[in-house]
Amino acid sequence: MVTATVEAFLPYSPSRVWQLVTAVEDYAWRSDLERTEVLEGGRFVEYAKGGYATAFTTTLLQPCRRWEFDLENSNLRGHWAGIFSARPGGTVLCFTETVSVKRPFLKPFVKTYLKRQQRRFLKDLRNALQDRPLR
Repeated sequence: MVTATVEAFLPYSPSRVWQLVTAVEDYAWRSDLERTEVLEGGRFVEYAKGGYATAFTTTLLQPCRRWEFDLENSNLRGHWAGIFSARPGGTVLCFTETVSVKRPFLKPFVKTYLKRQQRRFLKDLRNALQDRPLR
């Protein structure tokens, strides 16, 4: 198992950050996604640019506080946990992803891949929060 954690402060309320992160059908702000598909029972599928699919199943949902899900694609399976903590002037996010690879030759690269994905997600999230008016 490989674990990657990222923490960041965003100068926006937890409810505003939560609203954007958890609106799976509103994926346009994500530079890595081609489309998403929302299924029943807290399940959804994200399709990366090029069509590569990853399936997600929500395992815990505490609005504006914590979101967790299991994830799986043809290369890996794992669990993601996102914690949204209110702080003066904004929100501290802590995202932790723990995965195991299905193809042993990928193991040396998976930590770097996860960290890159986390950095891209936070960059996209910051840009989207700046660009979108309050709702």
